[in-house]
Amino acid sequence: MRYWFRLSPASALYLILLSGHLCPFVIFAAETEAYREIPMPPGFQVVVSELEGPVFADVNGKTLYKWPLKSLRNGYSGETLGIPACYDKVLKVTAGLMSPYPAGIKLPELDKRHSCVELWPPVYADVDAEPIGRWSILERNDGSLQWAFEEQPLYTSVRDAQVGDVLGGTTRDSRGDSPAYRVPIVPPKALPPGFAVKSTSIGRMLTTDTNQSVYSYKDDSASAVVCFGDCMNNWDPVLAPSLARGQGEWSLVERTPGEQQWVFRGKPLYTYALDAGSWSQEGSDVPGWSNVFTQKAPDVPVNFTVQLTIAGDVLANASGRTIYRYFCGEDSQDQLNCDHPADTQVYRLAVCGGGKQEKCLEHWPYVIAGESEESLNRTWRIRTIDPGTGRYVGAEQSGALRVWTYRDRPVYLYGLDKKPGDVNGGGTGEWRGKRNGLRAFWLRDDFMGGIL
Repeated sequence: MRYWFRLSPASALYLILLSGHLCPFVIFAAETEAYREIPMPPGFQVVVSELEGPVFADVNGKTLYKWPLKSLRNGYSGETLGIPACYDKVLKVTAGLMSPYPAGIKLPELDKRHSCVELWPPVYADVDAEPIGRWSILERNDGSLQWAFEEQPLYTSVRDAQVGDVLGGTTRDSRGDSPAYRVPIVPPKALPPGFAVKSTSIGRMLTTDTNQSVYSYKDDSASAVVCFGDCMNNWDPVLAPSLARGQGEWSLVERTPGEQQWVFRGKPLYTYALDAGSWSQEGSDVPGWSNVFTQKAPDVPVNFTVQLTIAGDVLANASGRTIYRYFCGEDSQDQLNCDHPADTQVYRLAVCGGGKQEKCLEHWPYVIAGESEESLNRTWRIRTIDPGTGRYVGAEQSGALRVWTYRDRPVYLYGLDKKPGDVNGGGTGEWRGKRNGLRAFWLRDDFMGGIL
């Protein structure tokens, strides 16, 4: 079978007509990830996101999401193939799926609580729409029609405001005690057999299909390799089958007569024999060797630093204090997120300050943006927040704070971190911070299974 590849724009300033308004946005510099075209319903499209690479979007450019079925501690949540489960009923009690607490506990702030479809609008299909390729049409329990991809019902997120936003969900690893997150749907990757791509905090990492990191060497070129002899004690060339052919960003170099090695963007590829885990960065410690990315993560604020800890590298502020992210998913059947300032603040306040906002500000202060600093991209933005409520407000409000946000969620420091490299607040909250709590902003993880 022969595939035709499309390469996403490398770097540009686009003007997108969205909801009747001309909205400028920036696709960050350097390479973006290639994908393979497949048939789509009329109006649907592929757009480039900063964190997840190419994603499918609707006619307005809003990212499409699925809600995969996930096994939790006490049952399943998510959607079975072909059966929508997100409706307009406002759920009022816990489901008992994720914690040792029983089902039936009243959820907080019921008077302000949203239904699933208010936060995750279904992608409706017209009555005369027709299935195409991997796209099908499902009937909801009210008789309306909904698009599905590979039988997974599709939704958009109210958190996404611009074309290419992926603020509603992520393809990042959510094993273990994490909630049943929504996941953006993506087109097939333009990869030869045997390769995969992993979303990490530092970019879209190229790996083998068994999760081994692949590396390149600075002195190699697309037409010549220098890693022979003793070099091959630790570095294994990623060899291609004899019938393989290059295409797009992929080419081949002959190492020895009859032996071909894969080349990506002009660099021959290797795996590192001493890597201890999946998605490793250990090989990049060897001078001249680097991990390979299909798309790098967008730039972080210029005053941020990287600090070495007992478990790997973390992102830190200018003083070297570790930066933390807040994670929250409700133990309700619809598994709604509770990690955004627009969501209820009850869970965050319980974890960071025993229910008191002033204690949260003392123990978990926001990362304040400098007066001259400006938002960098769609991933790292400066927002104005009311420290008394934890909600976003206008810049004109008295006493409001300008804070750095990642994926439109504030980032934090921990009051008991005293020196660079401290991660004393890591895993604060329920189930090591995965369900309702705070986790360090890991850039490199050599000891915890490569989960970034």
